Amino acid sequence: MAFDTKIAVLLRDDLLTWQRLNVTAFLVSGIGPAIPELMGEPYQDADGQLYLPMFRQPVLVFAGGKELLTAAHGRAIARNLPISVFTSDLFATGNDDDNRAAVRAVGTDQLDLVGLAVHGPRNAVDKVLKGATMHP
Repeated sequence: MAFDTKIAVLLRDDLLTWQRLNVTAFLVSGIGPAIPELMGEPYQDADGQLYLPMFRQPVLVFAGGKELLTAAHGRAIARNLPISVFTSDLFATGNDDDNRAAVRAVGTDQLDLVGLAVHGPRNAVDKVLKGATMHP
């Protein structure tokens, strides 16, 4: 099934495996609440056990260098696309308040990005991610 929009995560290519997984989970957690129409219905198994809903479309994960992340961040902002960010400072914090304070303490152009997630029309997201490769 083809979708008109794309959900994509861009990770810095020098992250450790546990960091890539952690950053991806945090980044996509912001998209569902911000864009509720992306969420499907809750799941239920044959025994009636209920499970949480998930996105109705795939989440594509890409990788790139620090410079590519900075460029993609700027392109997403210029296109006014909804994005979430994860900076290197967030690896040292332990809660949501400290996470927000760490991002708030740094100017937009100075963020040490290790990942971002973006949602928008397919062609716009493709332009934001120009130069990125699918995560191995």
